[in-house]
Amino acid sequence: MFKQLLEVYDLLDSSKANGEVIKDILLEKNQKDVMVERVEGNKGKTDFMKIKIPGSKGKLKGGNAPTLGIIGRLGGLGARPERIGFVSDGDGALTVLSISVKLAEMAIQGDVLDGDVIITTHICPDAPTRPHDPVPFMGSPVDIMTMNQHEIDNDMDAILSVDATKGNRVINHKGFAISPTVKQGYILRISEDLLDLMQTVTGRLPVTFPITLQDISPYGNDLYHLNSILQPAVATAAPVVGVAITAEVAVPGCGTGASHLVDIEVAGRFCIEAAKEFGKNKCRFYDEEEYSRIVKLYGEMTRFQTYGNGAER
Repeated sequence: MFKQLLEVYDLLDSSKANGEVIKDILLEKNQKDVMVERVEGNKGKTDFMKIKIPGSKGKLKGGNAPTLGIIGRLGGLGARPERIGFVSDGDGALTVLSISVKLAEMAIQGDVLDGDVIITTHICPDAPTRPHDPVPFMGSPVDIMTMNQHEIDNDMDAILSVDATKGNRVINHKGFAISPTVKQGYILRISEDLLDLMQTVTGRLPVTFPITLQDISPYGNDLYHLNSILQPAVATAAPVVGVAITAEVAVPGCGTGASHLVDIEVAGRFCIEAAKEFGKNKCRFYDEEEYSRIVKLYGEMTRFQTYGNGAER
């Protein structure tokens, strides 16, 4: 994926980065279902993108193969004028947009996946920053609920949420790591199928990271969150797995010169391999029978998708 990654990186590492330049590339590569919507927030504007890449047996062509959603989660690509250049927080968008270009080129060569893939993210070269412990986070021109509204599609049967997750001391690994599966307020066991794919793609033992109930609750409830990687899980019934771009040390989201393209390329290849297998019904994000049993035993946990009892945003 290096060719596609470098092409997209050159376009995003700019004060003029926007959704239309990425849309133009995809249109040139015969991908017609590309939407760009500019949204104004209290702290600026951003371009939301939704790219639907049809599979040979997917819903877009009248089939029934499952659809994988791949979300690039971030506050912004840049923190201009405070910081010049592409920030670490932009890794999620860079990953998924590079995936979209790779899948488009694969389709031209006749390598079409079975299931549809829906890729969403947003492009903002001048996002604000905000305090966070142990290192500063990137802010966003729009709130998290607006992000979820634009980045989650009802046709997504499962979601990979890709996000730079370097501003912590929980993950001490440079590369990428995956989270347990989150579904409707439950933190479930880590998918064995995704672990298998990860070690095949990396040639190493798989790396995972822990999450807490605070992490899967909505932003704005005054609880500590590792970051926003699992925020899509508060707005969907589909299973969500975080794909974290990681570092050995705590790196600020607003840090420039901190994006490692080798790590992003490997994470992107992992997502593509997951999309291949998921569309064939050969990659399970969770055990449906076990999930049914846990709900029967302990009840619904959807309250963790809300702001809780009497809480206000």
